[in-house]
Amino acid sequence: MKWVTREKARVDRIASPWLIRRFVDPQVEFLFVPAEKVLEVARREGAIPFDMPGVELGHHGDECSFDAIMRKYGLTDPALQELARIVRGADTANRTLTPESPGLASLAEGFRLISKDDHENMAKQFPVYDALYALCQSRLRQRKP
Repeated sequence: MKWVTREKARVDRIASPWLIRRFVDPQVEFLFVPAEKVLEVARREGAIPFDMPGVELGHHGDECSFDAIMRKYGLTDPALQELARIVRGADTANRTLTPESPGLASLAEGFRLISKDDHENMAKQFPVYDALYALCQSRLRQRKP
């Protein structure tokens, strides 16, 4: 399956590929293109557009693309739901949604700046999302009686 989004990714356009690769399709191929080319490339390549205005898997209300992908693919893991709050806070105007959100926003921008392209950015940032997911899982285990 191919997915396409805007180039120069920061939070949601890296977190969503992490989610897709880990929980939807491990063989996925991501295309990053200029914003004005996303829908054209989606049609030509048969790719699913995401994190673009007006697409199903984009921002809706207070939620970001990560939330839309979780809903579409029925991902109900409580640790992923907690991670979604962190991502939502980092990717929207509500930076104080979680204590981790402002730091994630800063890290995402820094990784974007030190990466030669979006694929290198993904490779560098995926371990951050693995670690945050593990943290969310750990917190949930600690809350259980």
